[in-house]
Amino acid sequence: MKPPPNPHLVLAVALLLPGMGQVLNRQPVRGLIFVCFAVLLGGFTLKTAAADVSFVGKVSGALFVWAMALLDAYRTARIRRAVWDHRNAPR
Repeated sequence: MKPPPNPHLVLAVALLLPGMGQVLNRQPVRGLIFVCFAVLLGGFTLKTAAADVSFVGKVSGALFVWAMALLDAYRTARIRRAVWDHRNAPR
C-alpha cells in the first residue's frame, strides 16, 4: 500500500491553491467544495464591502475559506500519516 503524502508537502501545495491539499489527500470533492465556497464568499464580500475598504478586506471571505482549507488539508494529512506509520511500524 502506498503511503499518504507528507503533511508538509500537502501544506505547501495547499498554500498555492485552495482545495489542492484536499486533492492530494485523495478528497477531490471536499477540495471542490472548498473552492466553491471560497469563490462564493469572496464574491459576496467583494460586492458588499464599502468602497474605501482595502483589497484584502474585499476578498476576506475567500481568504477565510482558504485558511480553513489549509488547516483542514494539513490536519487530515497529519492524521493519515500517523495512522499509516502506526499500522506499518515494525513489530
